[in-house]
Amino acid sequence: MEFLLYLGGILFMLIGLGLSIGLHEVGHLVPAKLFGVRVGQYMIGFGPRLWSKRIGETEYGFKVLPLGGFISMSGMYPPSNSTGPASGVFRSLIQDARSANDETIAKGAEDRVFYRLPVWKRVIVMFGGPLMNLILATVIFTVLVSGIGVQQGTTTIASVTECVVPAGSTQTECTADDPKSPAAEAGIKPGDVLVSVDGQPVSDFAEATAIVQAAPGETLDLVVLRDGTEQSLSITPVAAERTITDASGQPILDDAGDPVVKEVGYVGMGSQMGYVQQPLSAGPQMAAENVARVGSLLVTLPVRLWDIGVSLVTGGERDPNGPLSVVGVGRLAGEVAATDAPVLNRFAILLGLLGSLNVALFVFNLIPLLPLDGGHIVVALWDGIKRAWAKLFRRPPPAPVDATKLVPLTVVVAVLLIAMGALLLIADLFNPVNLLG
Repeated sequence: MEFLLYLGGILFMLIGLGLSIGLHEVGHLVPAKLFGVRVGQYMIGFGPRLWSKRIGETEYGFKVLPLGGFISMSGMYPPSNSTGPASGVFRSLIQDARSANDETIAKGAEDRVFYRLPVWKRVIVMFGGPLMNLILATVIFTVLVSGIGVQQGTTTIASVTECVVPAGSTQTECTADDPKSPAAEAGIKPGDVLVSVDGQPVSDFAEATAIVQAAPGETLDLVVLRDGTEQSLSITPVAAERTITDASGQPILDDAGDPVVKEVGYVGMGSQMGYVQQPLSAGPQMAAENVARVGSLLVTLPVRLWDIGVSLVTGGERDPNGPLSVVGVGRLAGEVAATDAPVLNRFAILLGLLGSLNVALFVFNLIPLLPLDGGHIVVALWDGIKRAWAKLFRRPPPAPVDATKLVPLTVVVAVLLIAMGALLLIADLFNPVNLLG
């Protein structure tokens, strides 16, 4: 059964990845067609063709390796003028790229080419793909935090500590010398539901905790719901050193990685954990935070890749916040699906992984280097700058930017991407990230 669950997790992520890639290409396809560009192919995957069907002028299909996708637009670059053989490796690469580009320009459709579009339309076409990934990530995160909810302390009391013990103590039972906890003295019982603390309505345990911690030595009015009836109690928090926790009950760490301990108001009660639905604004906020996190990861990507290479050779533990290959993501999804945890918990983690994957696709594709979408956007913007400059000084319009001249750089970038993918793949196979212990 565990093996089937593991396969189910991998299948979930593969389907999610395929959907993400497909929608990314739709983000290019739809505006391209709306702007009149001829699109010859819409393909998911690379390598040999598995299946395809031509609808109108476009061939739609799937290929063997689900590692990406593409659409073939007519005339990504201006047509070439020379037809003779080129000398030199780089010139041959440029000529081959121009020849391939020329083949996409159909007779009678010379005006339905990408490079002739206004700059703003070209930017929309190229930005449409990454934007679809960002939209999908936002939808996933909204479903996750506003539909399912965030696991945190609820207003239902799960436990009441009978006495007050020092922070960090390993003591498990109260002694006659230990002072009684304020919660026990106030008569709070497991199963009580907090309604208000100090006259302030509370919707989760974090809100109640904040009020209590800010009022050591002060008597607070407490309203609880017990057996369907509201009861009014009084409670006086004592000043005690306690580890500060977040809304999910996890310790807050300082810069050195140690738990933060402060003297705060303490009453000695714990809450039941549950999924608390967040406002709809929490999904976009979570997507924005993930974009910032992935962006910072890209800045330090060379260092992180070096560390992954070192850990692969030495067998050391990998950084759980480092980059993963598709194999690593699938492996992690399988492990999550096979864990001994409630189904909803596992599904929530898998959704979070899929959302984070789409954020990574959004950010990564906007790197301003060809052959990535960000590189094509830069080329379009540079063409617009040249035209605006010529218009400003009343000069003849310049020739369209010929991005095929950047093919040698594109090849270098492609080789680096392949090398990075190979490193991550090998690391995920032989020294995978361990997130679940």
